[in-house]
Amino acid sequence: MDNIDKQLVNRLQDGFPVTERPFLAIAEEFELEESDVMQRVQTLLDDGIFSRFGPMFQAERLGGGLTLAAMKVAPEDYEKVTELVNAFPEVAHNYQREHELNMWFVLATETPEGIEETIQRMEAITGYQVYNMPKQEEFYVGLRFEL
Repeated sequence: MDNIDKQLVNRLQDGFPVTERPFLAIAEEFELEESDVMQRVQTLLDDGIFSRFGPMFQAERLGGGLTLAAMKVAPEDYEKVTELVNAFPEVAHNYQREHELNMWFVLATETPEGIEETIQRMEAITGYQVYNMPKQEEFYVGLRFEL
C-alpha cells in the first residue's frame, strides 16, 4: 500500500458518498481519476487488505432477518464445514474462534422467518447444530483503523 492507498482507506472508513458516481466524488477529494480510485479499491480487495467492500444494511429495518450464529465443529471437519457454510448466500463474517463453539458467523435473510429456514438447511447439509443468537439490544461501536 502506498500513501494514497492509506489515505483512501482512512477516508472510506468515514463513509461512502451517496451520489450517482460515488467513486468520482472520492476521486475529486484526492485529485485522482475516477478509474484510479476504482482500481485502487479493487486492488485492496484482491490483495486482501479489504475483506469486503459494500454497503452495510440494517436488515430488520428492511423487513429482513439478522442473527449471530455459532457451531461446534470437529477439527477434522472444520475446513469442509466452512466451505459448506460459506456457500450459503445468507452468510457473512464467518470466523474461527478458540472456543467450544469454534465457528461464528452472521446470517442475513430477506425475511425474519428466513433465519430459521436457513439454519435448518445448514444443519441438514453440515450435520452440525447451529446455535442461533439473535440480538437483544443494538450498540453502535465506531470502530476505525487509522493507517
